Amino acid sequence: PDAVGIPEEQLRKASKSAVCKINIDSDSRLAFTAAVRKTLTEKPAEFDPRKYCGPARDLMEQMYKHKIVDVLGSDNKLGQLD
Repeated sequence: PDAVGIPEEQLRKASKSAVCKINIDSDSRLAFTAAVRKTLTEKPAEFDPRKYCGPARDLMEQMYKHKIVDVLGSDNKLGQLD
């Protein structure tokens, strides 16, 4: 519960200024770890990384799309993720 990324309001403010790079890696790692923990909590016998890393990657992708479109306002860059 103490692990947090950069508040979205600060990201929005930075994206509208002259900032050239905004790092959201902490948010990515938090999303990945949360999804792995969820899978392992719900299915404790699951030890195949292909089973718990897939949902974690999916959650990271959703988080990046949200940040790019809804927070940073850079939806014209979204195609670069695909």
